[in-house]
Amino acid sequence: MTNLQELALNARVWPFEEARRIVKRIGGKTPEKGYVLFETGYGPSGLPHLGTFGEVMRATMVRRAFELMAPGIPTRLFCFSDDLDGLRKVPGNVPNQELLKANLDKPLTQVPDPFEKFPSFGEHNNAMLRDFLDRFGFEYEFQSATERYKSGVFNPMLLRVLERFDAIMAIMIPSLGGVNEERLDTYSPFMPISPKTGKVLQTKTLERNLSKGTIVYAEPDGEKVEISVLDGNCKLQWKPDFGMRWAALGVDYEMSGKDLIASVELATEICQALGETPPETYIYEHFLDEEGKKISKSKGNGLTMEQWLTYASPESLGYYMFQKPRTAKRLYFSVIPKAVDEYHQQLGAFERQDEAARLENPVWHVHQGNPPQSDLPITFAMLQNLAIASGAEDASKMWGFIRRYVPGASPETHPGLDAAAAQAARFATDQVKRNYRLPTERERAAFADLALQLRNAPVEADAKALQDIAYEVGKAHGFENLRDWFKALYEVLLGQEEGPRFGGFAALYGVEATATLIDEALAKGAAQA
Repeated sequence: MTNLQELALNARVWPFEEARRIVKRIGGKTPEKGYVLFETGYGPSGLPHLGTFGEVMRATMVRRAFELMAPGIPTRLFCFSDDLDGLRKVPGNVPNQELLKANLDKPLTQVPDPFEKFPSFGEHNNAMLRDFLDRFGFEYEFQSATERYKSGVFNPMLLRVLERFDAIMAIMIPSLGGVNEERLDTYSPFMPISPKTGKVLQTKTLERNLSKGTIVYAEPDGEKVEISVLDGNCKLQWKPDFGMRWAALGVDYEMSGKDLIASVELATEICQALGETPPETYIYEHFLDEEGKKISKSKGNGLTMEQWLTYASPESLGYYMFQKPRTAKRLYFSVIPKAVDEYHQQLGAFERQDEAARLENPVWHVHQGNPPQSDLPITFAMLQNLAIASGAEDASKMWGFIRRYVPGASPETHPGLDAAAAQAARFATDQVKRNYRLPTERERAAFADLALQLRNAPVEADAKALQDIAYEVGKAHGFENLRDWFKALYEVLLGQEEGPRFGGFAALYGVEATATLIDEALAKGAAQA
Protein backbone atom coordinates (compact mmCIF):
# COMPACT_ATOMS: atom_id res chain seq x y z
CA MET A 1 0.00 0.00 0.00
CA THR A 2 1.40 3.41 -0.97
CA ASN A 3 1.55 6.28 1.48
CA LEU A 4 -1.02 8.21 -0.58
CA GLN A 5 -3.39 5.25 -0.56
CA GLU A 6 -3.05 4.96 3.21
CA LEU A 7 -3.73 8.67 3.61
CA ALA A 8 -6.82 8.32 1.41
CA LEU A 9 -8.15 5.52 3.60
CA ASN A 10 -7.99 7.91 6.56
CA ALA A 11 -9.09 11.16 4.88
CA ARG A 12 -12.12 12.74 6.53
CA VAL A 13 -13.83 14.74 3.76
CA TRP A 14 -17.08 13.37 2.40
CA PRO A 15 -15.89 11.92 -0.97
CA PHE A 16 -13.42 9.70 0.88
CA GLU A 17 -16.04 8.75 3.46
CA GLU A 18 -18.31 7.66 0.61
CA ALA A 19 -15.47 5.83 -1.14
CA ARG A 20 -14.77 3.84 2.04
CA ARG A 21 -18.39 2.62 1.98
CA ILE A 22 -17.84 1.27 -1.52
CA VAL A 23 -14.55 -0.40 -0.54
CA LYS A 24 -16.38 -2.09 2.33
CA ARG A 25 -19.26 -3.10 0.05
CA ILE A 26 -17.00 -4.97 -2.37
CA GLY A 27 -14.70 -6.33 0.34
CA GLY A 28 -11.73 -4.65 -1.28
CA LYS A 29 -11.98 -6.96 -4.31
CA THR A 30 -12.98 -6.37 -7.92
CA PRO A 31 -16.68 -7.26 -8.36
CA GLU A 32 -17.57 -10.25 -10.53
CA LYS A 33 -18.64 -7.96 -13.36
CA GLY A 34 -15.07 -6.65 -13.50
CA TYR A 35 -15.52 -3.07 -12.29
CA VAL A 36 -17.22 -0.82 -9.75
CA LEU A 37 -20.19 0.96 -11.34
CA PHE A 38 -21.19 4.52 -10.50
CA GLU A 39 -24.44 5.81 -11.99
CA THR A 40 -26.28 9.09 -12.37
CA GLY A 41 -29.79 9.34 -13.81
CA TYR A 42 -31.27 11.95 -16.13
CA GLY A 43 -34.85 12.60 -17.21
CA PRO A 44 -34.53 13.97 -20.77
CA SER A 45 -37.90 15.71 -20.92
CA GLY A 46 -36.01 18.98 -20.28
CA LEU A 47 -32.60 20.50 -20.82
CA PRO A 48 -29.57 19.85 -18.55
CA HIS A 49 -29.30 22.14 -15.53
CA LEU A 50 -27.33 22.84 -12.37
CA GLY A 51 -28.61 19.70 -10.67
CA THR A 52 -27.29 17.58 -13.54
CA PHE A 53 -23.86 19.19 -13.25
CA GLY A 54 -23.83 18.79 -9.47
CA GLU A 55 -24.77 15.14 -9.51
CA VAL A 56 -22.17 14.15 -12.11
CA MET A 57 -19.50 16.34 -10.48
CA ARG A 58 -20.08 14.88 -7.03
CA ALA A 59 -20.26 11.29 -8.30
CA THR A 60 -16.95 11.89 -10.09
CA MET A 61 -15.43 13.17 -6.84
CA VAL A 62 -16.39 9.94 -5.07
CA ARG A 63 -15.16 7.88 -8.00
CA ARG A 64 -11.71 9.51 -7.94
CA ALA A 65 -11.50 9.13 -4.18
CA PHE A 66 -12.32 5.42 -4.56
CA GLU A 67 -9.71 4.97 -7.29
CA LEU A 68 -7.05 6.39 -4.99
CA MET A 69 -8.09 3.99 -2.22
CA ALA A 70 -8.37 0.96 -4.51
CA PRO A 71 -6.05 1.65 -7.47
CA GLY A 72 -6.24 -1.86 -8.90
CA ILE A 73 -10.02 -1.96 -9.26
CA PRO A 74 -11.51 -0.59 -12.53
CA THR A 75 -14.42 1.87 -12.34
CA ARG A 76 -17.09 3.08 -14.77
CA LEU A 77 -19.58 5.94 -14.59
CA PHE A 78 -22.89 5.56 -16.44
CA CYS A 79 -24.95 8.67 -17.18
CA PHE A 80 -28.31 7.05 -17.78
CA SER A 81 -31.06 8.77 -19.76
CA ASP A 82 -34.60 7.58 -19.09
CA ASP A 83 -35.56 8.37 -22.68
CA LEU A 84 -38.11 5.59 -23.18
CA ASP A 85 -40.41 7.30 -20.69
CA GLY A 86 -43.53 8.99 -22.03
CA LEU A 87 -43.71 12.76 -22.48
CA ARG A 88 -46.14 13.66 -19.69
CA LYS A 89 -46.25 17.44 -20.14
CA VAL A 90 -44.94 20.03 -22.57
CA PRO A 91 -41.94 22.02 -21.27
CA GLY A 92 -42.60 25.73 -21.39
CA ASN A 93 -39.16 26.69 -22.72
CA VAL A 94 -39.18 24.92 -26.09
CA PRO A 95 -40.67 25.87 -29.51
CA ASN A 96 -43.43 24.06 -31.43
CA GLN A 97 -45.65 23.56 -28.38
CA GLU A 98 -48.54 22.21 -30.44
CA LEU A 99 -46.30 19.56 -32.00
CA LEU A 100 -45.37 18.31 -28.54
CA LYS A 101 -48.97 18.42 -27.32
CA ALA A 102 -49.93 16.17 -30.25
CA ASN A 103 -47.35 13.61 -29.11
CA LEU A 104 -47.97 13.54 -25.37
CA ASP A 105 -47.49 10.14 -23.71
CA LYS A 106 -45.29 8.80 -26.49
CA PRO A 107 -41.74 7.69 -25.62
CA LEU A 108 -39.37 10.66 -25.74
CA THR A 109 -37.39 8.94 -28.48
CA GLN A 110 -40.60 8.80 -30.57
CA VAL A 111 -41.61 12.42 -30.02
CA PRO A 112 -40.55 14.72 -32.92
CA ASP A 113 -37.81 17.18 -32.07
CA PRO A 114 -39.40 20.64 -31.64
CA PHE A 115 -36.02 22.17 -32.52
CA GLU A 116 -35.99 20.17 -35.79
CA LYS A 117 -32.36 19.12 -35.38
CA PHE A 118 -32.61 15.46 -34.33
CA PRO A 119 -34.85 12.50 -35.14
CA SER A 120 -36.62 12.89 -31.77
CA PHE A 121 -37.01 15.14 -28.75
CA GLY A 122 -35.31 12.53 -26.59
CA GLU A 123 -32.30 12.36 -28.91
CA HIS A 124 -32.10 16.15 -28.97
CA ASN A 125 -32.00 16.35 -25.18
CA ASN A 126 -29.57 13.43 -24.98
CA ALA A 127 -27.24 15.31 -27.33
CA MET A 128 -27.55 18.38 -25.13
CA LEU A 129 -26.68 16.25 -22.10
CA ARG A 130 -23.58 14.79 -23.75
CA ASP A 131 -22.45 18.19 -24.99
CA PHE A 132 -23.06 19.62 -21.52
CA LEU A 133 -20.99 16.92 -19.81
CA ASP A 134 -18.24 17.05 -22.45
CA ARG A 135 -17.81 20.80 -21.92
CA PHE A 136 -16.64 20.08 -18.38
CA GLY A 137 -14.39 17.17 -19.29
CA PHE A 138 -16.30 14.51 -17.34
CA GLU A 139 -15.30 10.92 -17.99
CA TYR A 140 -18.53 8.97 -18.39
CA GLU A 141 -20.42 6.50 -20.58
CA PHE A 142 -23.78 7.60 -21.92
CA GLN A 143 -26.57 5.06 -21.55
CA SER A 144 -29.97 5.25 -23.25
CA ALA A 145 -32.98 3.47 -21.75
CA THR A 146 -34.40 3.06 -25.26
CA GLU A 147 -31.26 1.27 -26.43
CA ARG A 148 -31.00 -0.86 -23.28
CA TYR A 149 -34.61 -1.97 -23.43
CA LYS A 150 -34.73 -2.60 -27.19
CA SER A 151 -31.36 -4.36 -27.40
CA GLY A 152 -32.51 -6.96 -24.89
CA VAL A 153 -29.95 -6.09 -22.22
CA PHE A 154 -32.75 -5.72 -19.67
CA ASN A 155 -34.69 -8.80 -20.85
CA PRO A 156 -33.47 -11.25 -18.16
CA MET A 157 -34.33 -8.80 -15.38
CA LEU A 158 -37.68 -7.89 -16.99
CA LEU A 159 -38.61 -11.57 -16.92
CA ARG A 160 -37.67 -11.60 -13.25
CA VAL A 161 -39.94 -8.59 -12.69
CA LEU A 162 -42.73 -10.55 -14.39
CA GLU A 163 -41.95 -13.58 -12.24
CA ARG A 164 -41.97 -11.51 -9.02
CA PHE A 165 -44.81 -9.24 -10.07
CA ASP A 166 -46.80 -9.79 -6.85
CA ALA A 167 -43.84 -9.01 -4.62
CA ILE A 168 -43.20 -5.75 -6.47
CA MET A 169 -46.88 -4.83 -6.31
CA ALA A 170 -46.80 -5.44 -2.56
CA ILE A 171 -43.94 -2.93 -2.31
CA MET A 172 -45.52 -0.32 -4.55
CA ILE A 173 -49.21 -0.30 -3.62
CA PRO A 174 -48.74 1.07 -0.05
CA SER A 175 -46.72 3.95 -1.52
CA LEU A 176 -49.68 5.02 -3.69
CA GLY A 177 -51.91 6.02 -0.80
CA GLY A 178 -52.15 9.61 -1.99
CA VAL A 179 -53.55 8.78 -5.42
CA ASN A 180 -57.17 8.15 -6.37
CA GLU A 181 -58.86 4.77 -6.17
CA GLU A 182 -58.88 4.29 -9.93
CA ARG A 183 -55.10 4.71 -10.06
CA LEU A 184 -54.69 2.17 -7.28
CA ASP A 185 -56.86 -0.28 -9.17
CA THR A 186 -55.04 0.14 -12.49
CA TYR A 187 -51.44 0.37 -11.25
CA SER A 188 -48.94 -2.06 -12.77
CA PRO A 189 -45.12 -2.04 -12.85
CA PHE A 190 -45.38 -2.64 -16.61
CA MET A 191 -46.41 0.17 -18.95
CA PRO A 192 -47.12 -1.28 -22.41
CA ILE A 193 -46.21 0.85 -25.42
CA SER A 194 -49.42 0.70 -27.47
CA PRO A 195 -49.03 -0.86 -30.93
CA LYS A 196 -52.05 1.26 -31.95
CA THR A 197 -51.07 4.74 -30.76
CA GLY A 198 -47.42 4.45 -29.80
CA LYS A 199 -48.24 5.85 -26.36
CA VAL A 200 -46.80 4.61 -23.06
CA LEU A 201 -49.92 3.40 -21.26
CA GLN A 202 -50.49 3.37 -17.52
CA THR A 203 -53.00 0.56 -17.33
CA LYS A 204 -53.86 -2.53 -15.34
CA THR A 205 -52.16 -5.84 -16.10
CA LEU A 206 -55.04 -8.26 -16.65
CA GLU A 207 -53.05 -11.46 -17.24
CA ARG A 208 -49.43 -12.63 -17.06
CA ASN A 209 -47.71 -15.44 -18.93
CA LEU A 210 -44.19 -16.00 -17.67
CA SER A 211 -43.36 -18.80 -20.14
CA LYS A 212 -44.17 -16.49 -23.06
CA GLY A 213 -42.88 -13.33 -21.36
CA THR A 214 -46.15 -11.50 -22.01
CA ILE A 215 -48.88 -9.57 -20.28
CA VAL A 216 -52.46 -8.80 -21.30
CA TYR A 217 -53.90 -5.30 -20.90
CA ALA A 218 -56.85 -3.31 -22.26
CA GLU A 219 -56.43 -0.45 -24.70
CA PRO A 220 -58.39 2.76 -23.94
CA ASP A 221 -61.02 1.59 -26.46
CA GLY A 222 -61.46 -1.63 -24.44
CA GLU A 223 -59.65 -4.04 -26.79
CA LYS A 224 -57.56 -6.60 -24.93
CA VAL A 225 -53.99 -6.92 -26.19
CA GLU A 226 -51.28 -9.43 -25.35
CA ILE A 227 -47.81 -7.90 -25.55
CA SER A 228 -44.28 -9.02 -24.76
CA VAL A 229 -42.57 -7.32 -21.85
CA LEU A 230 -39.23 -7.77 -23.65
CA ASP A 231 -37.27 -5.82 -26.27
CA GLY A 232 -38.76 -2.43 -25.48
CA ASN A 233 -42.41 -3.36 -25.94
CA CYS A 234 -43.07 -2.36 -22.33
CA LYS A 235 -41.48 0.25 -20.11
CA LEU A 236 -41.42 -0.10 -16.33
CA GLN A 237 -42.89 2.57 -14.09
CA TRP A 238 -39.96 4.71 -13.06
CA LYS A 239 -39.61 3.54 -9.44
CA PRO A 240 -39.65 -0.17 -10.40
CA ASP A 241 -37.42 0.82 -13.33
CA PHE A 242 -34.98 2.42 -10.88
CA GLY A 243 -34.67 -0.81 -8.87
CA MET A 244 -34.64 -3.04 -11.98
CA ARG A 245 -31.84 -0.98 -13.51
CA TRP A 246 -29.74 -1.28 -10.37
CA ALA A 247 -30.28 -5.03 -10.41
CA ALA A 248 -29.66 -5.50 -14.15
CA LEU A 249 -26.53 -3.35 -14.37
CA GLY A 250 -25.06 -4.12 -10.97
CA VAL A 251 -24.89 -0.46 -9.90
CA ASP A 252 -22.63 0.04 -6.89
CA TYR A 253 -23.15 3.74 -6.14
CA GLU A 254 -25.77 6.37 -6.98
CA MET A 255 -26.63 9.84 -5.68
CA SER A 256 -30.09 11.38 -5.50
CA GLY A 257 -31.69 14.61 -4.36
CA LYS A 258 -33.61 14.87 -1.11
CA ASP A 259 -36.94 14.81 -2.96
CA LEU A 260 -36.20 11.23 -4.06
CA ILE A 261 -35.72 9.72 -0.58
CA ALA A 262 -38.94 7.70 -0.80
CA SER A 263 -38.17 6.63 -4.37
CA VAL A 264 -34.70 5.43 -3.39
CA GLU A 265 -36.20 3.44 -0.51
CA LEU A 266 -38.72 1.77 -2.85
CA ALA A 267 -36.08 1.08 -5.50
CA THR A 268 -33.91 -0.51 -2.82
CA GLU A 269 -36.74 -2.84 -1.81
CA ILE A 270 -37.47 -3.71 -5.43
CA CYS A 271 -33.82 -4.45 -6.18
CA GLN A 272 -33.76 -6.76 -3.18
CA ALA A 273 -37.04 -8.39 -4.28
CA LEU A 274 -35.31 -9.14 -7.59
CA GLY A 275 -32.60 -10.98 -5.69
CA GLU A 276 -29.81 -8.41 -6.12
CA THR A 277 -27.87 -6.12 -3.79
CA PRO A 278 -28.87 -2.45 -4.12
CA PRO A 279 -26.12 0.14 -4.47
CA GLU A 280 -24.71 2.42 -1.84
CA THR A 281 -26.77 5.59 -2.08
CA TYR A 282 -26.19 9.19 -1.07
CA ILE A 283 -28.92 11.77 -0.57
CA TYR A 284 -27.94 15.39 -1.12
CA GLU A 285 -29.82 18.57 -0.24
CA HIS A 286 -31.30 20.92 -2.80
CA PHE A 287 -30.17 24.46 -3.41
CA LEU A 288 -32.31 27.36 -2.21
CA ASP A 289 -32.90 30.77 -3.72
CA GLU A 290 -32.08 34.08 -2.02
CA GLU A 291 -35.28 33.88 0.02
CA GLY A 292 -34.56 30.34 1.22
CA LYS A 293 -37.07 28.66 -1.12
CA LYS A 294 -36.25 25.53 -3.09
CA ILE A 295 -34.95 26.28 -6.57
CA SER A 296 -37.44 25.25 -9.24
CA LYS A 297 -36.89 25.11 -13.02
CA SER A 298 -40.54 25.95 -13.60
CA LYS A 299 -40.45 28.98 -11.29
CA GLY A 300 -37.13 30.19 -12.64
CA ASN A 301 -35.83 31.20 -9.20
CA GLY A 302 -32.18 30.73 -8.32
CA LEU A 303 -29.26 30.50 -10.71
CA THR A 304 -28.88 28.59 -13.95
CA MET A 305 -25.66 27.04 -15.24
CA GLU A 306 -25.43 29.69 -17.95
CA GLN A 307 -25.75 32.50 -15.42
CA TRP A 308 -22.98 31.13 -13.21
CA LEU A 309 -20.66 30.63 -16.17
CA THR A 310 -21.36 34.18 -17.37
CA TYR A 311 -19.68 35.50 -14.24
CA ALA A 312 -17.32 32.78 -13.07
CA SER A 313 -15.42 29.63 -14.04
CA PRO A 314 -16.83 26.08 -13.97
CA GLU A 315 -14.11 25.21 -11.44
CA SER A 316 -15.51 27.75 -8.98
CA LEU A 317 -18.93 26.12 -9.42
CA GLY A 318 -17.32 22.72 -8.79
CA TYR A 319 -15.86 24.15 -5.58
CA TYR A 320 -19.32 25.33 -4.54
CA MET A 321 -20.78 21.90 -5.30
CA PHE A 322 -18.14 20.26 -3.10
CA GLN A 323 -19.19 22.19 -0.01
CA LYS A 324 -21.50 20.28 2.38
CA PRO A 325 -23.76 18.44 -0.08
CA ARG A 326 -26.09 17.42 2.73
CA THR A 327 -26.70 21.00 3.81
CA ALA A 328 -29.25 23.17 2.00
CA LYS A 329 -27.34 26.16 0.60
CA ARG A 330 -28.59 29.32 -0.99
CA LEU A 331 -27.59 29.66 -4.62
CA TYR A 332 -27.99 33.16 -5.99
CA PHE A 333 -25.81 35.82 -7.61
CA SER A 334 -24.20 37.16 -4.45
CA VAL A 335 -22.51 33.82 -3.66
CA ILE A 336 -20.45 33.90 -6.87
CA PRO A 337 -17.66 36.35 -5.87
CA LYS A 338 -17.13 34.56 -2.55
CA ALA A 339 -17.01 31.15 -4.24
CA VAL A 340 -14.45 32.37 -6.80
CA ASP A 341 -12.19 33.89 -4.16
CA GLU A 342 -12.43 30.88 -1.84
CA TYR A 343 -11.62 28.57 -4.74
CA HIS A 344 -8.43 30.52 -5.51
CA GLN A 345 -7.54 30.69 -1.82
CA GLN A 346 -7.70 26.89 -1.71
CA LEU A 347 -5.49 26.67 -4.83
CA GLY A 348 -2.92 28.82 -3.04
CA ALA A 349 -3.17 26.73 0.13
CA PHE A 350 -2.74 23.50 -1.86
CA GLU A 351 0.79 24.50 -2.89
CA ARG A 352 1.84 24.82 0.78
CA GLN A 353 0.09 21.74 2.16
CA ASP A 354 1.42 18.27 2.87
CA GLU A 355 -0.13 15.25 1.13
CA ALA A 356 -2.64 14.51 3.89
CA ALA A 357 -3.98 18.07 3.91
CA ARG A 358 -4.10 18.17 0.11
CA LEU A 359 -6.47 15.20 0.00
CA GLU A 360 -8.90 17.17 2.17
CA ASN A 361 -8.58 20.35 0.12
CA PRO A 362 -11.65 20.87 -2.11
CA VAL A 363 -9.51 21.68 -5.16
CA TRP A 364 -8.04 18.16 -5.10
CA HIS A 365 -11.56 16.89 -5.70
CA VAL A 366 -12.57 19.61 -8.17
CA HIS A 367 -9.52 18.84 -10.33
CA GLN A 368 -9.45 15.07 -9.74
CA GLY A 369 -6.12 15.13 -7.93
CA ASN A 370 -4.25 17.57 -10.17
CA PRO A 371 -5.18 21.20 -9.43
CA PRO A 372 -3.37 24.02 -11.29
CA GLN A 373 -1.68 27.02 -9.73
CA SER A 374 -3.92 30.01 -9.14
CA ASP A 375 -3.85 32.57 -11.92
CA LEU A 376 -5.66 35.23 -9.89
CA PRO A 377 -3.29 37.55 -7.95
CA ILE A 378 -6.22 39.96 -7.48
CA THR A 379 -9.41 38.80 -5.80
CA PHE A 380 -12.66 38.70 -7.73
CA ALA A 381 -14.18 41.05 -5.14
CA MET A 382 -11.37 43.53 -5.79
CA LEU A 383 -11.80 43.25 -9.57
CA GLN A 384 -15.51 43.82 -9.15
CA ASN A 385 -14.91 47.03 -7.19
CA LEU A 386 -12.27 48.15 -9.66
CA ALA A 387 -14.88 47.79 -12.41
CA ILE A 388 -17.35 49.87 -10.37
CA ALA A 389 -14.86 52.65 -9.59
CA SER A 390 -13.45 52.82 -13.12
CA GLY A 391 -16.76 52.36 -14.95
CA ALA A 392 -15.24 49.47 -16.90
CA GLU A 393 -17.66 47.18 -18.72
CA ASP A 394 -14.99 44.79 -20.00
CA ALA A 395 -11.49 43.62 -19.11
CA SER A 396 -9.65 45.85 -21.60
CA LYS A 397 -10.48 48.98 -19.60
CA MET A 398 -9.18 47.35 -16.40
CA TRP A 399 -5.75 46.23 -17.58
CA GLY A 400 -4.13 49.64 -17.09
CA PHE A 401 -4.88 49.34 -13.38
CA ILE A 402 -4.00 45.65 -13.24
CA ARG A 403 -0.56 46.11 -14.86
CA ARG A 404 0.37 48.70 -12.26
CA TYR A 405 -0.66 46.35 -9.46
CA VAL A 406 0.90 43.20 -11.00
CA PRO A 407 4.00 44.33 -12.91
CA GLY A 408 4.64 42.34 -16.06
CA ALA A 409 1.13 40.85 -16.16
CA SER A 410 -0.82 40.78 -19.40
CA PRO A 411 -3.82 38.92 -20.84
CA GLU A 412 -1.30 36.56 -22.49
CA THR A 413 0.68 35.78 -19.32
CA HIS A 414 -2.41 35.67 -17.06
CA PRO A 415 -5.35 34.35 -19.13
CA GLY A 416 -7.20 33.33 -15.99
CA LEU A 417 -6.91 36.86 -14.59
CA ASP A 418 -8.06 38.29 -17.92
CA ALA A 419 -11.13 36.02 -17.91
CA ALA A 420 -11.88 36.86 -14.27
CA ALA A 421 -11.58 40.60 -14.99
CA ALA A 422 -14.09 40.29 -17.84
CA GLN A 423 -16.45 38.26 -15.65
CA ALA A 424 -16.09 40.70 -12.74
CA ALA A 425 -16.88 43.63 -15.04
CA ARG A 426 -20.01 41.83 -16.30
CA PHE A 427 -21.01 40.98 -12.74
CA ALA A 428 -20.56 44.58 -11.57
CA THR A 429 -22.57 45.87 -14.54
CA ASP A 430 -25.39 43.33 -14.35
CA GLN A 431 -25.74 42.31 -10.73
CA VAL A 432 -24.25 44.81 -8.27
CA LYS A 433 -26.80 47.22 -6.86
CA ARG A 434 -25.10 50.51 -6.07
CA ASN A 435 -26.61 52.75 -3.41
CA TYR A 436 -24.32 55.74 -3.20
CA ARG A 437 -24.80 58.25 -0.43
CA LEU A 438 -23.26 61.61 0.39
CA PRO A 439 -20.79 61.90 3.27
CA THR A 440 -21.94 63.46 6.53
CA GLU A 441 -20.25 66.63 7.77
CA ARG A 442 -18.05 64.63 10.11
CA GLU A 443 -17.17 62.20 7.30
CA ARG A 444 -16.40 65.06 4.89
CA ALA A 445 -13.54 66.25 7.07
CA ALA A 446 -12.17 62.71 7.37
CA PHE A 447 -12.51 62.11 3.62
CA ALA A 448 -10.65 65.33 2.80
CA ASP A 449 -7.89 64.39 5.23
CA LEU A 450 -7.65 60.90 3.69
CA ALA A 451 -7.29 62.34 0.17
CA LEU A 452 -4.50 64.60 1.43
CA GLN A 453 -2.72 61.77 3.25
CA LEU A 454 -2.91 59.55 0.18
CA ARG A 455 -1.35 62.24 -1.99
CA ASN A 456 1.44 62.68 0.54
CA ALA A 457 2.09 58.94 0.82
CA PRO A 458 5.51 57.65 -0.31
CA VAL A 459 5.60 56.48 -3.91
CA GLU A 460 6.55 52.99 -2.76
CA ALA A 461 3.59 52.68 -0.36
CA ASP A 462 2.01 49.26 -0.75
CA ALA A 463 -1.46 47.94 0.09
CA LYS A 464 -0.60 47.50 3.79
CA ALA A 465 0.85 51.00 4.08
CA LEU A 466 -2.22 52.50 2.39
CA GLN A 467 -4.50 50.50 4.70
CA ASP A 468 -2.59 51.88 7.69
CA ILE A 469 -3.07 55.43 6.39
CA ALA A 470 -6.83 54.94 6.12
CA TYR A 471 -6.87 53.35 9.58
CA GLU A 472 -5.01 56.25 11.20
CA VAL A 473 -7.25 58.85 9.51
CA GLY A 474 -10.33 57.11 10.88
CA LYS A 475 -8.89 57.07 14.39
CA ALA A 476 -7.82 60.71 14.17
CA HIS A 477 -11.35 61.76 13.28
CA GLY A 478 -12.93 60.02 16.24
CA PHE A 479 -14.39 56.89 14.67
CA GLU A 480 -14.47 54.64 17.73
CA ASN A 481 -15.72 51.74 15.65
CA LEU A 482 -13.44 51.72 12.61
CA ARG A 483 -15.81 49.35 10.87
CA ASP A 484 -18.20 52.31 10.57
CA TRP A 485 -15.40 54.37 8.99
CA PHE A 486 -14.60 51.80 6.34
CA LYS A 487 -18.28 51.18 5.74
CA ALA A 488 -18.65 54.91 5.05
CA LEU A 489 -15.83 54.71 2.50
CA TYR A 490 -17.52 51.82 0.69
CA GLU A 491 -20.96 53.46 0.69
CA VAL A 492 -19.78 56.87 -0.49
CA LEU A 493 -17.12 55.75 -3.00
CA LEU A 494 -18.49 52.43 -4.28
CA GLY A 495 -22.19 52.50 -3.40
CA GLN A 496 -21.92 49.32 -1.31
CA GLU A 497 -22.11 48.49 2.38
CA GLU A 498 -18.92 46.46 2.32
CA GLY A 499 -15.92 45.91 0.11
CA PRO A 500 -12.31 44.77 -0.10
CA ARG A 501 -9.56 46.06 2.18
CA PHE A 502 -9.33 49.73 1.36
CA GLY A 503 -5.53 49.68 1.09
CA GLY A 504 -5.64 46.91 -1.48
CA PHE A 505 -8.25 48.76 -3.49
CA ALA A 506 -6.23 51.99 -3.42
CA ALA A 507 -3.09 50.14 -4.52
CA LEU A 508 -4.95 48.53 -7.44
CA TYR A 509 -6.96 51.60 -8.49
CA GLY A 510 -4.00 53.92 -7.96
CA VAL A 511 -3.29 56.31 -5.11
CA GLU A 512 -3.93 59.48 -7.11
CA ALA A 513 -7.01 57.97 -8.75
CA THR A 514 -8.38 57.02 -5.32
CA ALA A 515 -7.74 60.52 -3.99
CA THR A 516 -9.55 61.93 -7.06
CA LEU A 517 -12.47 59.54 -6.41
CA ILE A 518 -12.71 61.03 -2.92
CA ASP A 519 -12.54 64.58 -4.33
CA GLU A 520 -15.41 63.80 -6.70
CA ALA A 521 -17.55 62.43 -3.86
CA LEU A 522 -16.88 65.55 -1.79
CA ALA A 523 -17.70 67.80 -4.75
CA LYS A 524 -21.05 66.06 -5.23
CA GLY A 525 -21.81 66.59 -1.57
CA ALA A 526 -20.89 70.26 -1.76
CA ALA A 527 -23.04 70.76 -4.85
CA GLN A 528 -26.08 69.29 -3.13
CA ALA A 529 -25.50 70.96 0.23
